[in-house]
Amino acid sequence: MIEEQVILVNEQDEPIGLMNKMEAHEKAVLHRAFSVFILNDKNEVMLQQRAHHKYHSPLLWTNTCCSHQRAGETNIEAGKRRLFEEMGFKAELKELFHFIYKAPFDNGLTEHELDHVMIGYYNEAPEINPDEVESWKWMTIEAIKEDMIENPDTYTVWFKIIFDEFYHYLEDHKL
Repeated sequence: MIEEQVILVNEQDEPIGLMNKMEAHEKAVLHRAFSVFILNDKNEVMLQQRAHHKYHSPLLWTNTCCSHQRAGETNIEAGKRRLFEEMGFKAELKELFHFIYKAPFDNGLTEHELDHVMIGYYNEAPEINPDEVESWKWMTIEAIKEDMIENPDTYTVWFKIIFDEFYHYLEDHKL
């Protein structure tokens, strides 16, 4: 199996090359990524718990899905593809903003991403892919804020960064 490649970018999100995903995480090279947030008509966020065998952040709670764009793929196309691969459903997505973050992990890898944050709406239960996702749940924005204070170690680094800095974007995009 060919290892997935990520799109290396500069701080203006201009592509500058491709690199194997693991190598990019070992070398902490800036690359393009995305994070999808699905909300329901009660304005609850669908969270996923990462699968127990993931090579970083296993069993931590995070946004609905996240991954890396492939060469030639738009942010929205990538978000829809990965949403279906991880959570088993399709939804229209809208890009809200992007930001850069760098987060080292205990295993020596580092996420250094220009992360495109997208939002979509769905009201049903997902059909999770057990290779990617351990569990899922709906939570209100307020409940997530409170739980992050009480249990910060149960959430992924990137989700904490996005949520702390940008939860008002989610609050502002109610149905």
